[in-house]
Amino acid sequence: MAKKRIAVIGAGVSGLGAIKCCLDEGLEPTCFERSDDIGGLWKFQKNPSEKMPSIYKSVTINTSKEMMCFSDFPIPDHFPNYMHNCKLMDYFRMYAKHFNLLCYIRFKTKVRSVRKRPDFGVSGQWDVVVEMEGKQESLVFDGILVCSGHHTDPHLPLGSFPGIEKFEGCYFHSREYKSPEDYIGKRIIVIGIGNSGVDIAVELGRVAKQVFLSTRRGSWILHRVWDNGYPMDSSLFTRFNSFLQKILTIAAVNKYLEKTLNSRFNHAHYGLQPQHRPLSQHPTISDDLPNHIISGRVQVKPNVKEFMETDAIFDDGTVEENIDVVIFATGYSFSFPFLEDLITVTDNEVSLYKLMFPPDLEKPTLAVIGLIQPFGIILPIAELQSRWAVRVFKGLSKLPSMKTMKADIAQRKKTMEKRYVKTARHTIQVDHIEYMDEIATLVGVKPSLMLLFLSDPKLALEVFFGPCTPYQYRLQGPGKWDGARRAILTQRERIIKPLKTRITSLALRETCSFGPNYTEKAFSWQQASVNPQITR
Repeated sequence: MAKKRIAVIGAGVSGLGAIKCCLDEGLEPTCFERSDDIGGLWKFQKNPSEKMPSIYKSVTINTSKEMMCFSDFPIPDHFPNYMHNCKLMDYFRMYAKHFNLLCYIRFKTKVRSVRKRPDFGVSGQWDVVVEMEGKQESLVFDGILVCSGHHTDPHLPLGSFPGIEKFEGCYFHSREYKSPEDYIGKRIIVIGIGNSGVDIAVELGRVAKQVFLSTRRGSWILHRVWDNGYPMDSSLFTRFNSFLQKILTIAAVNKYLEKTLNSRFNHAHYGLQPQHRPLSQHPTISDDLPNHIISGRVQVKPNVKEFMETDAIFDDGTVEENIDVVIFATGYSFSFPFLEDLITVTDNEVSLYKLMFPPDLEKPTLAVIGLIQPFGIILPIAELQSRWAVRVFKGLSKLPSMKTMKADIAQRKKTMEKRYVKTARHTIQVDHIEYMDEIATLVGVKPSLMLLFLSDPKLALEVFFGPCTPYQYRLQGPGKWDGARRAILTQRERIIKPLKTRITSLALRETCSFGPNYTEKAFSWQQASVNPQITR
């Protein structure tokens, strides 16, 4: 029987994992990438094309390496825990090379349309029209994995800011910001307190005459460096903490988080404290913002009420004069123009089963991958979504009835509306471990803690109390990886390794406690994980 042909749209983090998952299940993927390289959002481009995601030059990822790697390909132990975008690209290239993914990607190829074939109700096949160098081509596929991301359409709400049309300075969306050189000595307003807005405000605060960070609601600020210097996500996202969150009330968890976050700096004193609780908003992560506020390089302001030719009037009546630049860090909206109404987006909301499958297709041969805003890490979630999707395509996993799927969609929407502040930002939210386990159960790869405690207590303790790293979903079931156990048991060592660039006498004693030749053994295993020719 001929292999089923799968179209993968986009070669970013979701697309690369999708290609690999297709190959793992014996499917034949063809990936269409409109740019000339892999990486999607994380590939820095000074002048990106329209509708292409874009980052600024200094971007460092907010998720740590052990939590955000592909589940069967650990990031090298000497890589920093929080990687600059160019280091992240190095990892993607290693992954693509190791699993020979590049030969399945057609670069500089844009997907123009995806339509059901006339016999779709029987075959589940799709007509896909792609364009390369002005020439169009029509192809037939058995399945579609949409991996185009949700950072493509900049949201620029100029209508909400009276007077902006007469403002004589320059203004633009944060997507256009690349580096601070052009803003030396300027007076700048950054509107929006998400991760991009805060990062840009902090970076410009080092060179600008003054930066004003304007926020409508305020935000709780998490920091990358958590207790004892460990990465924030590896400390917070554990099965033990997830268990506590289930048995405690939301109010109790919020109270704990507020106390923890305020212990670093009082959010009310810094003009940041919102009316909503920490779990009601996607987190903003910054180690530097409080330092810039306390030194006056960034001043926190309320929402801009009105712009004048050179001034800005804020909701509290204060006026800042001689503003040179306004940067709108107001997020993105998403759309799927090539799907031609197959998926309807209304107010940044979509109706997808498990945020993946359109519920009303006659055949489940199209899935959206990575259309999520996790309180956690997107890469391993997207990979797990692809693992499930390809098994659905093959008929190894079944979707429930349309009625059941629509009820699930409605319940998820109701839960999100109850918990989150109502904004376009909070329509595709998921909790990291809860959602991963939800999809993993459908794939058959959720780790069984009871079984582990009976058969492998050492591993079970690390799975329960340690970071919930992606390797946990390779311990059993389809796609089981023999290196998963060791990856989990050595994950803390890989967290510490890049920090020990100066060995102290205490660190030396700690290293020796792991046993003789620990460093050599760890390095040897790490090389084996990225080179199958090295014996584990």
